[in-house]
Amino acid sequence: MKKIIQESFSQLLAHRYLLVLNGFLLVFAIGFAIYVGFSVRPSDLQLVSHYSAFGITHFYRDQWYYLLTFGVFGFFVAVMHIILSVKLLVVKGPTLALLFAWFSVAIIIFAWMTTYAVLNVWSPQ
Repeated sequence: MKKIIQESFSQLLAHRYLLVLNGFLLVFAIGFAIYVGFSVRPSDLQLVSHYSAFGITHFYRDQWYYLLTFGVFGFFVAVMHIILSVKLLVVKGPTLALLFAWFSVAIIIFAWMTTYAVLNVWSPQ
């Protein structure tokens, strides 16, 4: 197992573009988690946690700490996708690994936009 990890890491170091892209993904996800951590305000009121068009009430409420899971989601996605992109690099080659890493960046961007919208539903204009 240790040998497999070392070989994967050496292949990642050989492909600098994927290494830089994965580093950017990790820094971007950490920035997203920090944004969520500073944007969530503790309160006794229940906050809007998600939206659905398939219900009587379209906005669903939960406690304030539920919103912190958005940041955890972004960080978890980044870590898992970095691991998967390295595995794709080893098994399928750099082209598919780069495509997957760029899709991972797009997922974090989409998560950031969604989180921004959810956090600003009831904020004063």
